[in-house]
Amino acid sequence: MREWSRSDTIALAKQSCTQCHGLGFKGASRSSPNPCNCVLRAIFRACYARFRHCATREKHMSKASPELIAGREGKMVWGRKDEEYVADFCLVSRRTLDEFEHRIFKYHFLLGADWKLCTRKLGIDRGNFFHAVYRIEQKLGRVFRELEPYGLFPLDEYFRGMRRPPVSAAQPGLPDPLPGFRPRMPALRAPLVEQTA
Repeated sequence: MREWSRSDTIALAKQSCTQCHGLGFKGASRSSPNPCNCVLRAIFRACYARFRHCATREKHMSKASPELIAGREGKMVWGRKDEEYVADFCLVSRRTLDEFEHRIFKYHFLLGADWKLCTRKLGIDRGNFFHAVYRIEQKLGRVFRELEPYGLFPLDEYFRGMRRPPVSAAQPGLPDPLPGFRPRMPALRAPLVEQTA
């Protein structure tokens, strides 16, 4: 499971949150940091906004892009990131949610029904509907961030192809997961010392 850190949560935390007060974590336990529900909902909403963008985009604008695959050979594969993201978003949601939650997810998030139509179709009241929506956002936000080996969030890692290798591949003694790839480092320049004669 990917660990949570303060730098992961503080930018996503809601400043007016009464549980974390804008810090992103609930409670004071440093041994097992538990992200606040406002952070989990923010993660879900960012992923959902990207899902809507990918799903409503004109199909002639979709393009295949190369991605370097971690492994012994480090080969390049081609894929359609927008279509892959839409499929991953739907499949992960289906596997994570129970039957009732998935019906709400399907009607409200996938089909775009408002709360009035959803409550009439599902036979629940407005309060229970919004509580269920918040639970769905929190549950999926956590899963999208903690998904192994590659999560749907952060979005730049998913779409730019620079995904972190799985933890087992980064351990000493194992082959380099991305042969030939080295991060660009700035050149070191020694400070000049004045010489006195």
